[in-house]
Amino acid sequence: MLLFDLDGTLIDSNGVWLEVDKVFLARHGYEYSQEYHDGVAHSILRNCAIFTKNHFQMEESCEEIIAEWMELARNSYDTVPLKPHVREYLDRCKEAGHRMAIFTACVPEHCQAAVRNHGLDAYFERIIYAQELGEDKKSPAIFRQAAALLGVKPRECVFFDDSLTACKGAKAAGMTVVGIRDGYFTGAEADMRELCDQYISDFGELL
Repeated sequence: MLLFDLDGTLIDSNGVWLEVDKVFLARHGYEYSQEYHDGVAHSILRNCAIFTKNHFQMEESCEEIIAEWMELARNSYDTVPLKPHVREYLDRCKEAGHRMAIFTACVPEHCQAAVRNHGLDAYFERIIYAQELGEDKKSPAIFRQAAALLGVKPRECVFFDDSLTACKGAKAAGMTVVGIRDGYFTGAEADMRELCDQYISDFGELL
């Protein structure tokens, strides 16, 4: 089973959320910082809102914060491009008869827009949302749960992701892990190379 992250792995979307974060914080009189980035990167939306509210001691509710983020990100996933060589790699895997699924922390609405616009539904038998499972993709337990939903064992999965924390969780669950370079998270590259079973700049290296 080949299990793919979406944001920063299959599609070049991490910049969308960087811009949303910066605009949102500026509206409320706060500055974007590395500490804030580390607190929200690769988390499900609910956990990002909880962190944001507590970090800045905001009066707005988590629901209001999320609603503003969704307004700022509206339609962004209609035009987000695929990462290099993604389609060629998926075509090869499909021709080889590999089972494939997406496991993402992306908002379902945004994920579905990107999948629809790029015709990716033809490749994947299922999309599993960390948001619906209620946890971030850093816990080994959520990876075991994702494997169970697909009817496989973690050791039968190869997981592709650009996030160091997600790769750690998948590795701890017993999955084979392929790290994907993303320009927004180059600071983690050395740790990704040490942790992952394989680390690639883009999917062209696997063709």
